[in-house]
Amino acid sequence: MIFTGRGRTRFLDAVTDFETAVRERDGDRAQRAMQQIQRHFGDAEDDQLAQVGPRLAALLPEVPPGPRGMVAVLIGACVERGADAAVCAPYVFDGLAEALGVAGEFCERWAATGGGDFPAPDPDAADGDVLERVGQDAADGWFTLPQWEMASVAMLNRPAVRTALEPALRTGLLDALRAVQEASGHDFKCLRYALVVLDDEPLLALHRPTGTGYLLRMTGIGDNFQLHTLLADVLIGGGHVPGQAPSAQEAAVCRNAPGQVPTTGAFNLVTPGGEWVWNEGTPTDIPVVDDVRLLVLDPPPYKRGWPAGRFFPGMPGDLVLERVLGADETREWLERCAPPK
Repeated sequence: MIFTGRGRTRFLDAVTDFETAVRERDGDRAQRAMQQIQRHFGDAEDDQLAQVGPRLAALLPEVPPGPRGMVAVLIGACVERGADAAVCAPYVFDGLAEALGVAGEFCERWAATGGGDFPAPDPDAADGDVLERVGQDAADGWFTLPQWEMASVAMLNRPAVRTALEPALRTGLLDALRAVQEASGHDFKCLRYALVVLDDEPLLALHRPTGTGYLLRMTGIGDNFQLHTLLADVLIGGGHVPGQAPSAQEAAVCRNAPGQVPTTGAFNLVTPGGEWVWNEGTPTDIPVVDDVRLLVLDPPPYKRGWPAGRFFPGMPGDLVLERVLGADETREWLERCAPPK
């Protein structure tokens, strides 16, 4: 216990030392302090991390580009232990936007200097040849992207952060990410999926075999595997449509319980135009019709199973039924939908 207490004190001392070193632009001292922060992080109390997360976030713009991504990861770890994500997130997203912009420059310089396979976005892959081709600044943008992805997902796991994210910033981040993905062929899937998570989003589901319709509301659903299982839980488990409902555990792991358990698909998800909505996608793949996302549920064409759970284990999700549509209202909606392709 004595050692653990000293470790907690040393953690806060190391954070203070790191802040001083960064502001005095003492790189060697900052590196030593960061090593001590990482060494004693596990001994820190949650209330200490709640204090340190915002402090490091405010310091982030002063940290040089190379180590800035690692500091962002540390801020994400503090948020996962209770630091205020709403306070930390703006600094992390500013850093992410800058890193994506510089990574875009990396892609351009890589193509202009001969192209070829991109190096893995990992600091260990930043050898001399890469630095000579693109320069240190562009390399920092590319090689730290996984760190920014990790830190940003930690922020976006919190619904308050997602709902406060300005639409223009979200669009700008997605556009910059898309440009890097198309140029490099590397898919930063976790970041892309986290940026498009919907909250308090209406969903109109039409069950074509029974001619019934349901207005639901979804929050924090990371992919359509999760949505599919929750649809089956609400509609089949709720006794609204026939079929085999997921078990209580299968539904729970798609909401907020830890882990994964095997499940089997109950529907074929289809757009109003008859195109399949793949489980591998996200709820944003469901088209908006008259201000509501409209989804048709058809019988599954074949048996398909997957591990029920959440794409983002740290992001609670939910799907709730708001009302059952009347027969005439459902018929009008179904008449606007094409047969499945």
